Amino acid sequence: MIVVPVALDPPYEVRIGAGARRELARVVASLGEVRQAAVVTQGALVDAGWLEGLDPKVPFDVHLLGDGEAAKSLASVEALCRSFARDGLSRADVVVAVGGGVVSDVAGFAAASYHRGTRYVNVATSLLAQVDAAIGGKTGVNLPEGKNLVGAFWQPSGVLCDTETLSSLPEREWRCGRGEMAKYAFLGGADPDASLLALDVEEQVGRCVRIKAEVVAADETESGERMSLNYGHTLAHALEAEGLADAGAGALAHGEAVAVGLVFAALLARRLGRIDDERVALHRRVVAGFGLSAELPAGADPDRLVAAMGRDKKARHDLAFVLDGPDGVELVRGVAPEAVLATLAEMGPRP
Repeated sequence: MIVVPVALDPPYEVRIGAGARRELARVVASLGEVRQAAVVTQGALVDAGWLEGLDPKVPFDVHLLGDGEAAKSLASVEALCRSFARDGLSRADVVVAVGGGVVSDVAGFAAASYHRGTRYVNVATSLLAQVDAAIGGKTGVNLPEGKNLVGAFWQPSGVLCDTETLSSLPEREWRCGRGEMAKYAFLGGADPDASLLALDVEEQVGRCVRIKAEVVAADETESGERMSLNYGHTLAHALEAEGLADAGAGALAHGEAVAVGLVFAALLARRLGRIDDERVALHRRVVAGFGLSAELPAGADPDRLVAAMGRDKKARHDLAFVLDGPDGVELVRGVAPEAVLATLAEMGPRP
């Protein structure tokens, strides 16, 4: 079992390994007087049997969320909080999120809102959640106007990344997680390389979690350094806002959109004179090494994408991107729309 501490106040641990979900009772016991739990999950995880052996050692009810990005809504948060209230959940009790990024985002936001803050534990069952969504306390839901526009910083009391649960992931969910994983090849302070590709999955998750834990401990509320964790996400979120990702079988999954966004960010950084051809090639090699495409989807409208990127939460009435450069990955503000449009044209749509 890999154990990664997250040095916040209060601190918590991320435990990574096969069967990690069975550590839930120990985590709940460490919270003190907890009389009941609310387990938030999805039907597919129940059907797959991943709630078997998941025992917080206190009475609990199971609350089901819908599937996909449609479940990341204020309506879902309201439904959960009303269920918590009907069950008599108190502020001293605990919410347990069992699932992928959608579950951790929605259940975490519900926990942050209910009684103005109820403790929660993430049991991460997807690769995306294990390397990113379940760690660091960013919770939230979508609006029709954009992704993750409403949320809160609310740290979990513990995170359990059970690599056993990855065995039931469909291939598309693997790609979704690998797209998030790819960005970590360029984060963490060391010289970027493709060594992440050579590790087994438990070690890959462990490396990503260590990097994220270090960044979160230095900048919990995303006022500076933590924005580096959005690497590749500005274009990815624009693709999602324009309905080109997470919208059906023919669309990009979130991680696939991030992979496209990583190569876009590298090309934009080169256009701005921040990196050279060799560094762009490394981005392409990492993305391809995870079995992901770097091409824009068919139907991508450059002008609409630029408008969507202008609504990104990093923007301040300008175009802002996390870009690679001589000092590593960092936020760059005031990027000219002409440079963005030229970079999108350079990428071209996939056939």
